[in-house]
Amino acid sequence: MSAVPKNPPPLPPGMDNPWYDYAPFPKRPKLAWPKNARVAFCVVLSLEYYELLPAADSIRDSRFVGEFGNYNPDYRTWTQREYGNRTGIFRVMDVLDRYQIRAGVAVNAMAAERYPYLIEQFKKRKYEFIAHGTSANRLISSKMTEAEEKAEIAASIAAIETAAGATPKGWVGQEYGESQRTPQLLADAGLDYVLDWPNDDQPYPMKVGRKFVSLPNQPEWDDVQQLWLRRINTTRYPDIVADAFELLHQEGGQVFSLSIHPWLMGMAHRIKYLDEALRRIERFGNIWQATPGEIAEHYMKTMMG
Repeated sequence: MSAVPKNPPPLPPGMDNPWYDYAPFPKRPKLAWPKNARVAFCVVLSLEYYELLPAADSIRDSRFVGEFGNYNPDYRTWTQREYGNRTGIFRVMDVLDRYQIRAGVAVNAMAAERYPYLIEQFKKRKYEFIAHGTSANRLISSKMTEAEEKAEIAASIAAIETAAGATPKGWVGQEYGESQRTPQLLADAGLDYVLDWPNDDQPYPMKVGRKFVSLPNQPEWDDVQQLWLRRINTTRYPDIVADAFELLHQEGGQVFSLSIHPWLMGMAHRIKYLDEALRRIERFGNIWQATPGEIAEHYMKTMMG
């Protein structure tokens, strides 16, 4: 057995992946937003299609289990998700309109094909379209081959281009699903930013051979994470959102991204809590409300040369 070195070389700081460098917050250059705003604020709205009979080899988030178990076909889960695209989405858009919020809308390929009326409503409001995979029950994972993952990304982008006449610049993985190679494949597909790495409160560059940004999208105040998976009481939602926003506003130079799923937050008993959360955010003032793509673009121009 060989002896252990007395003075082993220090390990490089950071995570066990090659995509970014460790950058402790106190040592970073100051990040400024337009008009000297204290915080950049964006909304990520989801337009998702949940397949009634997904392919046998598709991977879904195992945490989404109905109260009575899983069935095939699972009409209970399917109709609950469909509620968001038939009813809940209109309540959510009404609330966003009330606060003049232009959202980034994460659209999966099957939803882009099936809901032209909603696509037109988003275009009317000048929302940004963000690529979001194929369907709500098909996650990207390391079980996919590189060719399969490339095809998934390309199909998502193409579906939005066809339905909305706009080329997406950002990516939201379904349930944050990724493989080890996803950032590189997203950049190779022509995208500029990804919302799947909630390890910061600021954007940061990813090392993919060109300008490409990780934009934080925290699951901590995501409605599904809070209210569906963790079973936090809905009445606490405005406090959680406003408390997080308050600290980021106080620190300055941060990003607050709020994820909203219409099948959940658009329910009749929940929509008033979204309204209350946005009302409390509005009271802070000195906020740059932008789409995720506008925030990523500003960061690339001002911090990446």
